[in-house]
Amino acid sequence: MRTLLIVDDEKNIRAGLKAMIERRYRDRYDVSLAADGAEALDVIRGGRIDILITDIRMPEMDGLALIRHVAELSPNTAVIILSGHDDFQYAKEAIKFHVREYLLKPIVREEMYGILDRVEAELGRAAEAESRLGEADRVREELRAAQLHYLFVHPAIDPADAAARCRSAGLECLEPAYWVGALRFAGDRGQNVLAQEFLARGADGRAVFHLEDQDGCLIVLTDEAALFDRLMLHLKEKSVSSAYHIGLSRMKERLEDVRAAYAEARRAAGYSLLQPRCSSSIIRYESVMDRKDAPELPVDDMRRLANMIGTDREADMKAVLMRLFDLKKVSEVSLDYLERLSKLLNETVFDDVFRAYGEASLEILRQYKRVGSIYHFSDIHEYFHEAENLLFRLNEYVRTVRSTLGDNREMRKAVAYIEAHYAEDLNMATVSNHVSLNYSYFSELFKEFTGQSFVSYVKSVRIEKAKALLARTDDKIFEICQRVGFENAKQFNRVFRELEGVPASEYRARRQAVAKPGSGGAEPAGS
Repeated sequence: MRTLLIVDDEKNIRAGLKAMIERRYRDRYDVSLAADGAEALDVIRGGRIDILITDIRMPEMDGLALIRHVAELSPNTAVIILSGHDDFQYAKEAIKFHVREYLLKPIVREEMYGILDRVEAELGRAAEAESRLGEADRVREELRAAQLHYLFVHPAIDPADAAARCRSAGLECLEPAYWVGALRFAGDRGQNVLAQEFLARGADGRAVFHLEDQDGCLIVLTDEAALFDRLMLHLKEKSVSSAYHIGLSRMKERLEDVRAAYAEARRAAGYSLLQPRCSSSIIRYESVMDRKDAPELPVDDMRRLANMIGTDREADMKAVLMRLFDLKKVSEVSLDYLERLSKLLNETVFDDVFRAYGEASLEILRQYKRVGSIYHFSDIHEYFHEAENLLFRLNEYVRTVRSTLGDNREMRKAVAYIEAHYAEDLNMATVSNHVSLNYSYFSELFKEFTGQSFVSYVKSVRIEKAKALLARTDDKIFEICQRVGFENAKQFNRVFRELEGVPASEYRARRQAVAKPGSGGAEPAGS
């Protein structure tokens, strides 16, 4: 039975998720609950957690801080993040860590089941591979991988601490001369298995250590630079279907420099984005370290592109995007420029759409997640086409939202639903689903249409219904409050006084006085 930890500061969400999971997977998971990141860390320190489902925003310690700790304490834990409609920037930051899946609130049961099934399949494959190793080798490899993962995700680590961790992991045999390589496949990271099999049997007594980092690159440490040439030849003989590139660091002499060597290898591997398509190569750090950065980013063009979102100017949008990502230009400059250009596109165009119009469908969110990093792609051409596709999808989405604002059909349908169901347990998720609009879009459109927030509007409808009952019936006040949808008389009286300026009992007395024959006079203020 796998261990699964649910972390959310809302008790109802924790309990609801647990109930859904245990109903579907009766004997698969031992489910634990935590109300925030600090409580979750105590659970993780107390024993192995296979799957972590965590909210982003929580008191004490939020979800981002939690997954940072989990990356250090339990790198094999599969992480699934929960995000509400206001948490998009936090979710984007979480993508940098070892997060398997992203689940948007309100939670769709089948969406969650699909995610758990995918994670279970991944964990099953990992367990099967692990079982092939001997117990002693497995323990040594896990220790070595944990120490190296720690080094790789902490760029500011003290060199002496780095050397000590390397020696505790048995890496002292690398001195006095070693190299670090980063193998990056253009596509299926499962191809790493072919390389790992070669490295496991092809060392010939030389020092060779390998592991996958948090981005799926196969990192190789060896005291023989020629090993990488043999690895390339092996992959070629095996007819690997996708292109592959090895970023190779400069030679290092001391274990204190292992973090710097890793950074050089990853940087060199990053330049595979600018290599010809369908080619494979070894990219040495020395060959790219002196590339010049472009003088400045094309901020004005990026703003023009943002201003075209939601229009009929697709041809102009494509022309601007092609000018921004002039492939000849970006292939000649530093990778830093391409990284900053991609970041500017995300922040100026894509993020602004979500801020202005709320989050789109999960399919678009997944596409956004992928376009969020150029390193999710095999080369710059693939990144460009995916970014272009996302741009046009968002353009169509914004046009649809603006059209919805124009005819208000969904809002009229929502108001009619509230009128028909005001006495029931109404919430915005229920009504937004009824009119088939995303939760965050619905909130914005509803306020635009009614001039009130959803909660305020429902309160006003219920109070109007209550006023009619107070005026024409002798029902008790607590009976009326229940008939119009309030939980209790205390809440009803508070809202009634807030909206009408007088208690419900006083309102009834005034209306009855006005209604008596011969009473005359105008109806009192506040009626």
